[in-house]
Amino acid sequence: MPDSVRPASPAEPAPGTRAPLSAIDILAFVCELFAFASLAIWGFASWPFPWNIVAGIGAPVLAILVWALFVSPRAVFSVHPFVRGLVELLVYASATIAWWSLGQAWIGLAFGIIAVTVGVIAGRRRFA
Repeated sequence: MPDSVRPASPAEPAPGTRAPLSAIDILAFVCELFAFASLAIWGFASWPFPWNIVAGIGAPVLAILVWALFVSPRAVFSVHPFVRGLVELLVYASATIAWWSLGQAWIGLAFGIIAVTVGVIAGRRRFA
């Protein structure tokens, strides 16, 4: 094929730089932060005194640890994208269930819908 007919490969960012952030990247980050904050609120509000500190600190720390190991852009373990999506979904589902257990089902439902929608869009962009 002549060079004029071949499709051009996508532009790669220069070494040491990364692609600019998009609105989906920012929304995904906000969903992550909201999930971690939701787990902290759940831990502090759902348990009696000595355990509320353990659960309020431990639940988001555990979620952040799992996120850092499997989901983050610089994850410790390189896993299949479907495993990455499953771990992301489990963190979002735990935050949704936390809101439901606090008696705020509408907040949990709204967060679940938004987080899953943003996750699907961001995941599809990773495959492209």
